[in-house]
Amino acid sequence: MRKLILLIAVLISATALSQEQVSGENPQATIHTNRGDIRIELFANEAPASVENFLQYARDGHYDGTIFHRVISHFMIQGGGFTPDRQQKPTREPIVNEADNGLSNVRGTIAMARTNEIDSATSQFFINVELNAGLDHTGKNSSREWGYAVFGKVVDGMDVVDDIRFVETGPGDWPVEDVLIESVEVH
Repeated sequence: MRKLILLIAVLISATALSQEQVSGENPQATIHTNRGDIRIELFANEAPASVENFLQYARDGHYDGTIFHRVISHFMIQGGGFTPDRQQKPTREPIVNEADNGLSNVRGTIAMARTNEIDSATSQFFINVELNAGLDHTGKNSSREWGYAVFGKVVDGMDVVDDIRFVETGPGDWPVEDVLIESVEVH
């Protein structure tokens, strides 16, 4: 059943290819923050559903005015779902988890955040600030061992990511001062 769902997601994504994907080059986007810009390359071949999902949220302006709401200095920075007043933004339906795509949660990669349900990722993403191989797919079907789908990497602005990873945080790993995602620009 999971394979059928993944195949359907791939086919849907293939019909909605952006110009960047048609050209054979991986699409890129810039996450504009109040701390600086983070440019990412998106792995459309390895994670088509995750990439198209991220691009659609970006094109819809969903990320504009959201924050990096969870920052753990030796783990990751997570954003894309909450406003500065800690309100969760409405999302589309969850996507299929593509963590079995062979990509690893290494420093500088971007992956889909999710709940304990395997196929629960919506708009939230995280950037790995260290090697987080424990988040990789293991081939087992339990929620913890299924993994978190890597769908891109930082190609410029890792210094901004490192600046964000060391901001002061309070309860729940929320930054004391807002780390604002002003917009996400698709190239």
